[in-house]
Amino acid sequence: MATERYIVATDVGGTCTDTVVFAAGKRLHLGKVLSTPLNFADGVLASVASAASVMRITVEQLLQNTELFVHGSTVVDNAIYTRGGSITGLITTSGFEDTLPSTRGPAGRWAGLTESGLKHPVLTERAQPLVSERLIRGVPERVDYKGAVLKPLDDAAAESAIRDLIEHQGAEAIAICLLWSFYNPEHELRIADLVRRVSPSTFVTISSAVAPIPGEYERTSTTVINAYCGSLVGGYLTDLQARLKAGGYDGPLLIMQGYGGLLPVSEALNRPIGMLESGPAAGVIGSKYLGELMGDGNVIAADMGGTTFKVGVIQQGELEYARNPLVDRFHYIAPKIEVVSIGAGGGSIISLDPRTNLPRVGPKSAGADPGPVCYGRGGSEPTLTDVLLLCGYMDPETFLGGSLTLDAHRSRQIFKQTIADRMGVSMEEALFGIYQIAVEQTSGLIREVTVERGVDPRDFVLHSFGGCCGMMCALFAEDLNVQRVIVPYTAAVNCAFGMVSADIVHEYTTTAVIQTPAEAAKLNKIFDLMVPRSLKQLRSEGFSSERIHLERSVDLRYMRQVHEVTTPICSDGELTDADVEKLVNDFERLYQRKYGPGSTYRGAGIEMTMFRLKARGMMTRPAMPGESLGSSDASQALVASRPIYVPRRNGMFPAKIYHFDRLSPGNVIRGPAVILTNMTTIVVQDNQEGRMDQFRNVVIDLGSC
Repeated sequence: MATERYIVATDVGGTCTDTVVFAAGKRLHLGKVLSTPLNFADGVLASVASAASVMRITVEQLLQNTELFVHGSTVVDNAIYTRGGSITGLITTSGFEDTLPSTRGPAGRWAGLTESGLKHPVLTERAQPLVSERLIRGVPERVDYKGAVLKPLDDAAAESAIRDLIEHQGAEAIAICLLWSFYNPEHELRIADLVRRVSPSTFVTISSAVAPIPGEYERTSTTVINAYCGSLVGGYLTDLQARLKAGGYDGPLLIMQGYGGLLPVSEALNRPIGMLESGPAAGVIGSKYLGELMGDGNVIAADMGGTTFKVGVIQQGELEYARNPLVDRFHYIAPKIEVVSIGAGGGSIISLDPRTNLPRVGPKSAGADPGPVCYGRGGSEPTLTDVLLLCGYMDPETFLGGSLTLDAHRSRQIFKQTIADRMGVSMEEALFGIYQIAVEQTSGLIREVTVERGVDPRDFVLHSFGGCCGMMCALFAEDLNVQRVIVPYTAAVNCAFGMVSADIVHEYTTTAVIQTPAEAAKLNKIFDLMVPRSLKQLRSEGFSSERIHLERSVDLRYMRQVHEVTTPICSDGELTDADVEKLVNDFERLYQRKYGPGSTYRGAGIEMTMFRLKARGMMTRPAMPGESLGSSDASQALVASRPIYVPRRNGMFPAKIYHFDRLSPGNVIRGPAVILTNMTTIVVQDNQEGRMDQFRNVVIDLGSC
């Protein structure tokens, strides 16, 4: 009998590391453990072992029979938020040394601030750059806006700057960003060669490779971020690859990217910036795939893990891409699926505002270490997880499959001392109030990305992901009047699931300004230079012509505006003038969808600024075999009864407790009720009904009882 071959995906989050394993035609197997911030690779191997245990095989057997390993990690995000990257030097065109510290003018003072920070604009300051001013050097050279060399590069001055940064200032990485280099990268390439000659071990990044588009500050910031994280990512991925090989895996390692695609590790090593928010992007990809499977084109993907609450919106089967992506408070230029987040997750610390004595949820998080008080790992500040436990939703004995027993007594003791007593209210009043605050924060974020952008949540279904979202989604979804809530079978490991739903994707860009109306021949000439490169790349990776899909798009904007809208070209082959006219019409349709009815005005003039080619190598999708629907009777899954918080009645009331593994497709559960799984918890409120569908998702119909 042939041995099964597996595809394995792991996602490292701020609190947990998740794994999904699938074989063709088989049900998915899931694994989940706490993340290991000191060495994320430890958590990756432990999570894979967790999935292997569910499959009743050893981790060595799983890795030996794995044909593809896909990985996403927060290592880049963490490096920036904790300032844990390399000492980085920046080389730029002489006279432009202040581009990075100046940011994008006055807006740099408040970019990336929380709502509370924005309330006091006079007190704001620009974020401290990742490169200090003592590590910035300008070199004599100049290229004009057409790519013509006005002043040749002074190689001797460039080498002197490099030696000073590395030998005297201690730079461990070098970022190179010269004026107009995206039109002519010759000088950047020469400086990079000098760096490698002077110090072969120093990580070097050039802007024309990672951000070959206009926007001097954003391009410089992108280059710096990539250099800052390069050595750290290189060490991490190299170590992980070696440990996987030692465990028996000898296949390729693919790395998830923030734009929703996968890259071979050899390419990802040079573009660590692509890993920014790759986990949340994968989550939206997984939600899109599930939506297609279930016939839902409009989906709100809500994900609450241990650190943040994240939301992505899929409209008519199309993904939204970020307009001005930020990491911490730094702008960068890189395609990224739009996922908006706030610091409200299971690990979010509950505190009291010193001025008002009112409770706050987050944004500071206890993370995985020490974690919430109930983990018993040294945490001394109550978190949202502690609140959910004390509300009766979580079962202390079954958390993470029983691998960690939760200490409810300690949670109650700390919460009473630090929150309830200091507020001068009862335990129940404090608990219920904080739960409602967390619900309002989550529904508020969803309103921000839907209602405030002209999107009606009533036209959407809501997918609930993450370890904590299932305990709150029924309430905030009811508040938003969505059609229904779906808690997928893969809810607790959705980002990992999204990775096995993703494709190999390479992106190519060309900058050129073309005003409309434009001749199709001009556009064809630009794309004809990119297509052969993309086909050669994917064929070298083993993709046949039938498994290659090319997607072309163009960034357009109204004249004298600075923000573009990326607009897909909805035709194959050579473009005609009719195709170009349709492109312009589609731009205005997308513009109006983003900015509201009546916002378009063709009389202002329209210009194209960027031409994009996305070359997709189509991967094998995970099988999701549906099962026959049986009886609605769920009594065989009933395991207990206990009081839980019922918001509608504002008190603790008896609820039936079910175990997910004992449910069968077709079973119906009427609220108030709790469904326990080995990785998360689902709450069905008292006016709702939950049912298990043919894919073992829990579908919550709102207001059905």
